[in-house]
Amino acid sequence: MKSFAFLFLVIICGVGGLGQKLKKRSNGEEIKFRTKTKDVCKISISGGDEEMKLRIDCKSQGMSYWCEFTGKPSVCRAFRNNPKIYWNQIAVELRKIPHACESTEVLKTTMCQKAPPEAFMKQIAAGVEPDDLANQEKLVQKTSTSMRGPAQHGQGSENETEAMKLAREHCWESLHGFCSYIIGIFRG
Repeated sequence: MKSFAFLFLVIICGVGGLGQKLKKRSNGEEIKFRTKTKDVCKISISGGDEEMKLRIDCKSQGMSYWCEFTGKPSVCRAFRNNPKIYWNQIAVELRKIPHACESTEVLKTTMCQKAPPEAFMKQIAAGVEPDDLANQEKLVQKTSTSMRGPAQHGQGSENETEAMKLAREHCWESLHGFCSYIIGIFRG
């Protein structure tokens, strides 16, 4: 019975992996970096083929700041060929400046220099908040996450996290919960 369930999981994950390769790998990806003044930052990417949204969240000396950019990088042929390089080039440019949100209104990459202007990411919003407010928001997020329920079948949270990580890597997005459950059973 266990071998049948394992085989079933492998088939589902394999088919899921094929489906995921067709999607843009950059969507939902996070890139972490430090600015020139050692601010710790994270880039989050969302959106579809038409318009993409980039959000930068940074922490610096007792405060947090953020900014959002929007654009249509898919207009650039080089982006369509390799979006990961495009986002990495943006992160490299942001590492060179002291403040990731103040210094830039438009994010450009060397790989899309000759692309139309709509391919560039343009800043649409920005904000600053004290660090204690940011910490309160994280506490609320952690509390809501921990209230989702106990681990299934007595699994430890570390094992559950590893199972979910494997499910995210190998299964379709809609099957992450199911795959992580099955992986958790086999991991014990």
